[in-house]
Amino acid sequence: MEKKNGVFIGVISAVILLAASVFSYSVSIKKKPDGLWDLISNPSWLGDWPRWLDFPLKEWANAGIDWLVETYGYIFDAINEGLLGVYSSLTSLMVLTPWPVFIVFAAILTYFLSGRKAVVTIIVAACLFSIGLLSPKLWDKMIETTALVVISISLCALIGFPVAIMMSRSDRVRNVVLPVLDLMQTIPAFVYLIPGIMLFGLGAVPAIIATVIYAVPPVIRLTDLGIRMIDSEVIEAADSFGATPMQKLKIIQLPLALPAIMQGINQTTMMALAMVVVASMIGTRGLGDEVLLGLQQLNVGRALEAGLAIVLLAIVLDRITQAYGKRLQERKSDEG
Repeated sequence: MEKKNGVFIGVISAVILLAASVFSYSVSIKKKPDGLWDLISNPSWLGDWPRWLDFPLKEWANAGIDWLVETYGYIFDAINEGLLGVYSSLTSLMVLTPWPVFIVFAAILTYFLSGRKAVVTIIVAACLFSIGLLSPKLWDKMIETTALVVISISLCALIGFPVAIMMSRSDRVRNVVLPVLDLMQTIPAFVYLIPGIMLFGLGAVPAIIATVIYAVPPVIRLTDLGIRMIDSEVIEAADSFGATPMQKLKIIQLPLALPAIMQGINQTTMMALAMVVVASMIGTRGLGDEVLLGLQQLNVGRALEAGLAIVLLAIVLDRITQAYGKRLQERKSDEG
């Protein structure tokens, strides 16, 4: 069976490549050979890739972006205004909060989310205090980065969970989505900034969009994997009791898949933070901006301070999400 599938995929791939080559040749405006004899008698095209075999992906992509801007510009403007409003409001609220109040609030939140674990609470408070201790100006930069990352992670969850649930229920959906996720994770993060700038301009909004595209695959993959790894006998038992798909999802699948889901959120958080420096290249303020300035000025100390601040912020977010996930898991175990 696997051999037949391999042959089928090979034949389909060959047909697609042949069709793409013929199309590239037909639409090329470069000087082309007059016929088969010209190809045989002048084999110079074997040395370098022939210019008349150039698939017009670049032109199509540019034309597609122009068409989107002209046709649906008002939609992108609305998205831009909405995200920018949320980002600005969240940033302003946190910036206006006195730093001792901010640290105490974060510590209290961590304490209750972690199930009253003092060690995790102390680590979070110490990391936040250390960011300001590195450099006073890094505190406000950390606030801006935190707002961007929190909004991005929230959007990743809103998009990722429904997609993962559909993937876990349908192999067809999974076969369609997996190549898209591979593409999203393989394309360099810098590439996402270009259409973001074209559609939303400079600033925080294209950075949020690029971060979501870059960071959403882990939560989708691991949520789908966690649901699929549930023992089939458990699902059969639920079916025998007449549980609806929604009841199975809420009572059985999500609780049992919780460790994988929380790991996906954790990986998404780390990938969102990895985009901080990249996002600074399009005018997004924050800790990444300090790293970029340090690089441009060859200022090792400035870049090191900002880099350590990003690490400390990553520890804070990691400890909070992991502790909350363990608490949920323990609660479900006690209920079971």
